[in-house]
Amino acid sequence: MKIAESGEAGSSKLYTSPRKDKKWSSYAIAAAFLFNPFTIATCVGRPTSVFTTCAIILAISKAVIGSSYASMFALSIASYLSMYPILLFPPLVLLCYDRRPKRYQSTSIYTSVLVNSLAVGGFILFLLYMSSLITGSWEFLESTYGVQLLLPDLTPNVGLWWYFFIEMFDSFRSFFLGVFWIHLSSYVFGLTIRVRRQPLIVLIVLLGIFAIFKPYPSISDTSLFLALLPLYRHVFPLMRYSFLASSTILYATLLGPAFYYLWIYAGSGNANFFYAITLVWSLGLSLLVADILFAVLRDELEVERPEMKGKEIRQI
Repeated sequence: MKIAESGEAGSSKLYTSPRKDKKWSSYAIAAAFLFNPFTIATCVGRPTSVFTTCAIILAISKAVIGSSYASMFALSIASYLSMYPILLFPPLVLLCYDRRPKRYQSTSIYTSVLVNSLAVGGFILFLLYMSSLITGSWEFLESTYGVQLLLPDLTPNVGLWWYFFIEMFDSFRSFFLGVFWIHLSSYVFGLTIRVRRQPLIVLIVLLGIFAIFKPYPSISDTSLFLALLPLYRHVFPLMRYSFLASSTILYATLLGPAFYYLWIYAGSGNANFFYAITLVWSLGLSLLVADILFAVLRDELEVERPEMKGKEIRQI
């Protein structure tokens, strides 16, 4: 609710949307998150990812009020639990910088990045050290972060990695692990630089990308992405494929469990059977991520070039 009430989505420090008044209340956005079927299903499954979700939301809510140290601490907890949230650091630190209190207005962006980097590093090292004291060794690193990095468990999930590495020859495994991780990380700086004026949408888009391309995604990641989308209700009219994307996600949601059952329990299908529906799921999320990003960039374009308002965009 703090994120919605801050108005960061419609009016950031460097950009104000002409459509900013078209927004939903903070209660409506909170209700959309709490009563989302994916959120409810996540709670029923009782995964530990809910703690990562809480930490990420806390980090963003503290960033929009300029509380950088609290935001970095929450990000450290999320990264400590799931590792991938550390990729949210660049846009999050820019959001903290844009929303910094007046007494810190003279602080340069380079100083802010350095200080927050040290804060995140210090918090994570502290959490890791406490874990080593509790467990009595550092072996937990291999069992937690090593699993994320090296992908030893190829249990089928809604992601794209498991099937690819099942079919992969062992001699190429290390190379393609690096390729997949570089691909996942490559979006961070490009989006942060291109949409510098709106760091909040960068965070939301990255969460959508993580829900598609991280090693072990789940519907918990999707529920977090969908929970933050209503913050940008003012650009929904500019989206072009919202019906197609939502229909594709709904289609995959209904058929995914059925295909999994036919493959694993009924024995009337194979791995291709289930992987095909996960591709449809990823396609739907990809359309949604690309469409919200297009809508935000189109909104910026119409401010920079008012003569383009209402004109159709054509790809050449």
